[in-house]
Amino acid sequence: MPRLSRLLLLVAVTLGAVGCDQATKLVARAHLPRHDAISLLGDTLRLRYIENPGAFLGLGGTLPAEVRHALLVVGVGVAVAALVLFSIVRVVRPATVLQVTALALVCGGGIGNLIDRIWRDGRVIDFLNVGVGPLRSGIFNFADVALLAGAALLLLAGRAAEGDVTPPSDAPPRPACPPTAPA
Repeated sequence: MPRLSRLLLLVAVTLGAVGCDQATKLVARAHLPRHDAISLLGDTLRLRYIENPGAFLGLGGTLPAEVRHALLVVGVGVAVAALVLFSIVRVVRPATVLQVTALALVCGGGIGNLIDRIWRDGRVIDFLNVGVGPLRSGIFNFADVALLAGAALLLLAGRAAEGDVTPPSDAPPRPACPPTAPA
């Protein structure tokens, strides 16, 4: 895939993830209840608006405001900026469509949640909860979905790359089993 095409894919998927995240949060903020959940699909999906001061599943939500700001706004901002720069550098070198898409989803998810933290005094809008019976996820948003999907695709891309590694033609064949010592 040509370098410009990889860069355009990175930008398009990143902006698409940020756009979907921010659009769904706008709808959630305007239309979802603050206290009761809306149950859909036989209670498999619940929709409820919350503003999460913590990270994933509320981790760090009870930390002092200054510490939360340093970790979740400044720290995440630096990490997202580094990831975006890494992604651009990585994409200008040979990269697969899967790798580019994965990096873009992680960037888009990180940017989407960072926008919330900057505009909402360190809080992120969450509104999705899935599960069956008592087995339920925490409340999350589209940016979290993009982050997890991107991470899963990165693992898949890494596994695919491992399968592509072939030894040089002049290398001796590797034994199927390690040699055993004579008894």
